[in-house]
Amino acid sequence: MESQNLYRVEKKDFERLEKLLTRSFAKDPLYCKLIPDADTRKRLMPELFQCDLEEMFATCEIFADSPDINGIMIVSDESEPYNPFQYYWTEVMAAIKTDEYLIKEDPSLKTFWNFIKGKDYLNSRWTDQLHQEERLHIIYLAVDPDMQHHGISAKLMDETIEYAKAHHLMISLETHNERNVAFYRHFGFKVFGIVERGFDLKQYCMIREVQ
Repeated sequence: MESQNLYRVEKKDFERLEKLLTRSFAKDPLYCKLIPDADTRKRLMPELFQCDLEEMFATCEIFADSPDINGIMIVSDESEPYNPFQYYWTEVMAAIKTDEYLIKEDPSLKTFWNFIKGKDYLNSRWTDQLHQEERLHIIYLAVDPDMQHHGISAKLMDETIEYAKAHHLMISLETHNERNVAFYRHFGFKVFGIVERGFDLKQYCMIREVQ
């Protein structure tokens, strides 16, 4: 994906991204299920997002609303060629580091077990059903809680949709917050399916068809 209107995040922005994601997803239904203890969640989430970002800098594209980074969009462009060895090696290393963090912060292994039970919420495997390589997948859309309701999410989404339109791409994403479904419907998304396995939690799998 390319954009002339968004800021392409760089490695030097790593720390700010980690803090933004931690603040944005502190009360997210998925993370509350995976890490039910509030103190453990507070300690663990920065480490998890640090690990996520290391993987995503290597395999995805990260855009912000501006150099101030009040909101970000992390996108995987499935239409672009990639090195499968590098991709899967990066995934394996990220998984190993994530497991280390989970065990370190909760030696009881309860959190580690929750992540195993919740793997279907974390891996976006549902997109295999789409049989569509000409596609963007939105991994994260996050806005700093202090900057919400300022049109930042819409700016990020509008830019992504314009790129998808110009290149005839489908867009896919998932959300674990039912309140977000109406927001995405506003941008032309529809619910493709709902995942509910292992936890009393619904994952809304959404797509925007090629237009």
